[in-house]
Amino acid sequence: MSPSSEAFQAAAANADWNSQPGYGVILANQPGEKSWPMTAATWILVYKKPSDPASTAEALKFFAWAYKNGGQMAESLDYVPMPAKVVSDVEKYWTNEIKGADGKPVFAMTN
Repeated sequence: MSPSSEAFQAAAANADWNSQPGYGVILANQPGEKSWPMTAATWILVYKKPSDPASTAEALKFFAWAYKNGGQMAESLDYVPMPAKVVSDVEKYWTNEIKGADGKPVFAMTN
């Protein structure tokens, strides 16, 4: 095994993202024969109840766009796109957990 995009994605794909609140998982020594042992993820932080839901919704729409369309750009900058399953779980989390004062989600998943 060598440090490669595939080995980093394997570590992310094999991580138990539900083991820490807000996806705060350290990706060191994740299970899986193809997982690179020292991997890290970069995340954004938003309030679960934002004071400006419209701005938060726009930020999340941008990150959803980046997940969907930015893989090649990320790779050209030596970053590794998240596996599709992780992206799907993150977007579900946004929909279920980040809500305006009215209790409605500020982000709606689209496919």
